[in-house]
Amino acid sequence: MRSVIPMVALMFVGLGPLPVCASSLDDKTFDQQTIDALEAKATQAGPREQCFLYAELVHQMTEFSLRQYAAGDVDKASGLLKRIQQMAHKIHLSVGDDNKRLKNAEILLRHTTYRLNEMLHNSSFEDRPLVQETLAQVSQAQNEAMLQVFRK
Repeated sequence: MRSVIPMVALMFVGLGPLPVCASSLDDKTFDQQTIDALEAKATQAGPREQCFLYAELVHQMTEFSLRQYAAGDVDKASGLLKRIQQMAHKIHLSVGDDNKRLKNAEILLRHTTYRLNEMLHNSSFEDRPLVQETLAQVSQAQNEAMLQVFRK
């Protein structure tokens, strides 16, 4: 027991000077220009990369929509939610056997459904149907990606 306590203390002292580099998917800020650039890249990408790029696009659009909604700009947030639905349909069309980074796309979509669920709980009564519809479509795309990952 006596040797365990100094070892634990030494471990905490040794880890103290290391910088804390905790990064989250939510830490990055997105604007309309980065979203437009990514959308152009996704439409021009090959079929193997489109699923991931569309998932990344849906994620960025969701984060930007959440920021717009929190700032009180409900019209822009609603417009983004409608575009997210269109991109979720494109993900549905692009999920295939030979996709690159399909697991990463599924992880992004899972996180996006979580964020949309948060938005649903924080939204007003008038905005909920649009958020629910968007959440359902993104969740369906995430489920399809997950099933494809497990088929491999």
